[in-house]
Amino acid sequence: MDRLVLAAENCDFVNEPVCAPEEVSELFVFPNLFGTQINRTVVLTFAAAFIVIGILYFAYRRKSPIPTKFGAAVEGLVNMVRNDIAIGVIGPDGAKYFPYLLSLFMFILVGNLFEVTPFVNFPITSRMAIPLFLSLLTYLVFVFIGFRTSGVRYVTDLLWPPGVPMLLKPLVGIIELVNVFAVRPFSHAVRLFANLVAGHTMLSLLLVTGWIFTLNLVTNFGEIGVKGLAGPAWFAFGLGIYVFEIIVSVVQAYIFTLLAAVYIQSSLHPEH
Repeated sequence: MDRLVLAAENCDFVNEPVCAPEEVSELFVFPNLFGTQINRTVVLTFAAAFIVIGILYFAYRRKSPIPTKFGAAVEGLVNMVRNDIAIGVIGPDGAKYFPYLLSLFMFILVGNLFEVTPFVNFPITSRMAIPLFLSLLTYLVFVFIGFRTSGVRYVTDLLWPPGVPMLLKPLVGIIELVNVFAVRPFSHAVRLFANLVAGHTMLSLLLVTGWIFTLNLVTNFGEIGVKGLAGPAWFAFGLGIYVFEIIVSVVQAYIFTLLAAVYIQSSLHPEH
């Protein structure tokens, strides 16, 4: 929260209804630590990875017929990824890709939830490099699977898709080829990135506006007047968005992982 207040410390609360920094990028860019190339995004990325490892380790380190509440909650997430995404989408072969999909889901979920974590308030997936890296990694996985499973037929099935009328096959084939090898990794990343950027920006501006206006309502009521009443309203609205962003964080992690499973399934069975 201190970073957000700093970004809005020059807010014109008399004339402006919303406290926003001169550059919205201030909400996403943080200075490097100790003069190195390590910034807050790097630290949080490693933190997310270690948190995922810690969650899975402490949930499964002891085998017990009656799991703890924490273990049961983690097991529910793991079973959801395994049964609903890996096996449910890919089929029986999905068990082989379950570890990758679970790692993907848990890392994105933790990275998304940093947005609503006190004293962090920054989802690492709102930096394009991270969703793009994950989407490119998924791209390499499903393309490798496609060529390993079908060889050159992986491309020919895209160029001449079965079941399509002969006159439309060239057009549909080119569209599918561009979609799979060019558009798919970019759209996969942008979907996650855009949702987290929008949520982070909206949540930050609402909470900062509510905080600044409420403070000035108390200390400078003579100057700000009844406009200060917008402060508690903005803050209350921001808390509502806060709850909504928790749901968005979970849903976006689920969608990203689900699409990864769909892409892998399409590589295993390109004829479909």
